[in-house]
Amino acid sequence: MRIAVCPGSFDPATNGHIDIIERSGLLFDKVIVAVLNNPKKQPLFSVEERVEILKKTCGAMKNVEIDSFTGLLTEYAKSKNANVIVKGLRAVSDFEYELQMALMNKKLNPEIETVFMMTSSKYSYLSSSLVKEVARLGGCIKGLVPEIIEGEIYKRFK
Repeated sequence: MRIAVCPGSFDPATNGHIDIIERSGLLFDKVIVAVLNNPKKQPLFSVEERVEILKKTCGAMKNVEIDSFTGLLTEYAKSKNANVIVKGLRAVSDFEYELQMALMNKKLNPEIETVFMMTSSKYSYLSSSLVKEVARLGGCIKGLVPEIIEGEIYKRFK
């Protein structure tokens, strides 16, 4: 069985994230979307809220599981019997950081491969940080995030 982990902070999940998750589901037998609790970031949503949002958004994807983790990604992947890490790339600027992470993950566990998936062009500019900034300033985020969280994002900035 080909099991992939699709990690991220997903704060908030964007339609770009959902696109990568859906397309990963076509390539692997099982995709585990792993929400990271990143202490370097100030989250808009708690880990539990992000997990629930992704469960609601990805509920129809039968081979997708939503989970959360702390610690090393390679240890988490190993605990889930995953042999692939899927990382979405928007632009060349993402590649440099993600390559560094992939090489470190390979050093930590040579049995786990990292696969880079290019985002759909319609989401190439989209990031969680940008969504938060637009929402904080009262701009329109319709079509950028799953509909179920649009209103909640705005509420977090009031």
